[in-house]
Amino acid sequence: MALHEHSISGNGAGLGGAAHRVDILGVGVSAVNMEQALQKLVQHIEAGERGYVCVTDVNALLHASRDPELCNIFNRSTMTVPDGVPLVWAGRSAGAEWMDRVCGPDLMPALLSVAAEQKWSSYFLGGAPSVAEEMIESFKRTIPDLQIAGWQSPPFRELSCQEETAMVQEINDSGAQIVWVGLGAPKQERWMDQYRSKLTASLLVGVGGAFDMHAGRVRRAPRWMQRSGLEWAFRLAQEPVRLSGRYSRTIPAFALGMLRHAPRLVIGREQP
Repeated sequence: MALHEHSISGNGAGLGGAAHRVDILGVGVSAVNMEQALQKLVQHIEAGERGYVCVTDVNALLHASRDPELCNIFNRSTMTVPDGVPLVWAGRSAGAEWMDRVCGPDLMPALLSVAAEQKWSSYFLGGAPSVAEEMIESFKRTIPDLQIAGWQSPPFRELSCQEETAMVQEINDSGAQIVWVGLGAPKQERWMDQYRSKLTASLLVGVGGAFDMHAGRVRRAPRWMQRSGLEWAFRLAQEPVRLSGRYSRTIPAFALGMLRHAPRLVIGREQP
């Protein structure tokens, strides 16, 4: 899926900035900060539109850059927000100086707080058994007016036709305006693309490990590490066996990709 190059002036404030994307290895990452992302998502829900949001880090972006189908999913999204600081650096180097990190664990409470004010309900899909319940209880302590439509932890396998029908019906019957999808990348992105047309919720948001973080099962890095792009080192120290191989591959691959293909600021995207 090609991205159209476009000449852009100004500082990207407001929804004009939110419409811009940065082409990073063929993936259109939304050139937004948290304020712009929230503004666009709120307007999307208020307008009754239907879409999905990808929250991408370097690892997910590299997967998409090598998989045309997955790349199309990212590029068709309502927004593909920059979870990782390296993606923000890439965007700013392309001219999107207003761009900032919009990671899943921060986007969730921010949008849920707005949803509580607007009386929009949320459905939570994903996580190991009891994770969603623990996360919801945690959110209720900080967002008392949180509107909960339901939750479920689907099995880690392909669903049967009967299971799929039951899942879609349960989510639709709940009346949720937002469905939070915590299945991990790239499974959650494929899930949102597959089920978007079957679900009545206005917005599907893939937030990956944010479920475990807000359930208190995984600790987050200190703020200074998050801001300086060192959260990966904190996570590596927590889960060295699972993450050491990933980081040893993704960091050099991303750096080499940036040398070969400089990021560029674009606007709009072709529809398949």
